[in-house]
Amino acid sequence: GELSKGFVEALKAVVGSSHVSTAVAVREQHGHDESMHRCQPPDAVVWPQNVEQVSQLAALCYSQGVPIIPFGTGTGLEGGVWAVQGGVCINLTHMDKILELNLEDFSVVVEPGVTRKALNTRLRDSGLWFPVDPGADASLCGMVATGASGTNAVRYGTMRENVLNLEVVLPGGELLHTAGLGRHFRKSAAGYNLTGLFVGSEGTLGLITAATLRLHPAPEATVVATCAFPSVRAAVDSTVHILQAAVPVARIEFLDDVTMDACNKHSQLNCSVAPTLFLEFHGSEQVLAEQLQRAEEITQDNGAFHFSSAKEAEERGRLWAARHSAWYAVLALRPGCKGYSTDVCVPISRLPEILVQTKEDLKAQGLTGAILGHVGDGNFHCLLLVDPEDPEELHRVKAFSELLGRRALALHGTCTGEHGIGLGKRQLLQEEVGAVGMETMRRLKAMLDPRGLMNPGKVL
Repeated sequence: GELSKGFVEALKAVVGSSHVSTAVAVREQHGHDESMHRCQPPDAVVWPQNVEQVSQLAALCYSQGVPIIPFGTGTGLEGGVWAVQGGVCINLTHMDKILELNLEDFSVVVEPGVTRKALNTRLRDSGLWFPVDPGADASLCGMVATGASGTNAVRYGTMRENVLNLEVVLPGGELLHTAGLGRHFRKSAAGYNLTGLFVGSEGTLGLITAATLRLHPAPEATVVATCAFPSVRAAVDSTVHILQAAVPVARIEFLDDVTMDACNKHSQLNCSVAPTLFLEFHGSEQVLAEQLQRAEEITQDNGAFHFSSAKEAEERGRLWAARHSAWYAVLALRPGCKGYSTDVCVPISRLPEILVQTKEDLKAQGLTGAILGHVGDGNFHCLLLVDPEDPEELHRVKAFSELLGRRALALHGTCTGEHGIGLGKRQLLQEEVGAVGMETMRRLKAMLDPRGLMNPGKVL
């Protein structure tokens, strides 16, 4: 139900009345993300300015039995910010400081309001960068919470490999430093991996109020290549062969013919409308020439045509901007429709098989959809276009998404490579980890959040 007047006043006493809102428009804005799930707003939204306030808010909500929903930039894709039981949405974007930058140690400490692009802008002249890139300009702590990754993961890893320490406000208001206060070592064998527990926890175990991240040396030079293929299988086989040949590719992205057609129209490209790989290499000029030549040989052995490369920053930027706006490009294929995105990840050897099957499933279900993915990790996305007013089509989309998840599980993969479980994939998670796995997760959740108030209804 609604929050009492006294409780709203207590929230205002913690953060100041200008940082609390119960306005319908504000609540609705915080009741959905970029997924298909319909809006389910919280009862109030608060904007803490520092970790002490987050701690006081958590203690207040917890003592009164009020659900807590953490909120970053709202760019999630699995309904992770839905206020299933109402409650208080804690928007952490006002906490946007880079607290500490250790250039010699390749690490940085950021608050939850710092986004990926803001961090890299700040790092521009340092010779370092943070490579994890999910496409959206997401908040870095939100990326920790969802276990995000993206186009660079094949070379630099996902958020899991790039988080060194976390400051977390636990449900009752206590402050936890998962690797110890102020520590930013490269490796440790001390105790349980608490940092890993909170990466991908989707706000169900606590509020992440600072993250210590691993930075990487910025590449001396970068080159991008694109090549088209006669078939999906030829493109994916090339990916496997490039990785087997130990060509240190930084990104290797697959875009199917539907995606290429959409990107050509939306981003004014003139690429072949065929299954295509976008590749990127990082290193010195000399090394890049060798890598490019090797990649071209491998792709041509697999029947590639139109292999072309770009060194200039402007042309590279244009190609990746087209890749990153693929979501909007595909949406434009069917104006008035909504997009539904789902992702799975399989062992790379099984990728050709599942991609070909998925193409057939789309046809069989009569759905308009595009396939693109971070194939170097065995991870791909299906972007489906659906009329939100057509319940029958919505049902087919849901059925397709479940079938895809189960296909991935049958091939020893996972039902989500990077979007997370959220609301929609809880059943698939059970099938993936099994009864003992689920029970272990439930016990961990019950120990940290005995009243079940942290982002209820998600993951488990």
